[in-house]
Amino acid sequence: MKKSTMFLLAVLALMAVAPVAFAEEAVAAVEKASTTGAMQYMALGCVVGLGLAALGGGIGMGHAISGALGAMARNPGFYQRLFPNMLIGLALIESLVIYTLVIVLILLYANPL
Repeated sequence: MKKSTMFLLAVLALMAVAPVAFAEEAVAAVEKASTTGAMQYMALGCVVGLGLAALGGGIGMGHAISGALGAMARNPGFYQRLFPNMLIGLALIESLVIYTLVIVLILLYANPL
C-alpha cells in the first residue's frame, strides 16, 4: 500500500478510538459542564460589568475635573466654592464603581453555584 493510504487509515482509526479514550461518566460530565458553564458566564458578566463601571467612572471623573478646572481658570475667586463640591462629586462617582466591585465580589464568592 502507499504511504498516503496507510496514513489515512491510521488517522481514521485514531478518530474512531478517540471518543472512547476521552469518554467520561455521563452524569459527572453533565454536572461539571452545567456548573462550569454557569460560572464562566457569571465571571464574564462580572468582568464586563466592572469594566464598564470603571470606564464610565473614569470618563465621568475626567469631565468633572475638566469642567471644574475650566471654571477655575476663568474665575480664580470661584475656587473656594467649587473645589469642595468637585471633591464630593468625584467621591460619589467613585462610590458607584466601588458598589459595582462589591456586587461583583458577592456574585463571585457568595454565590452557591
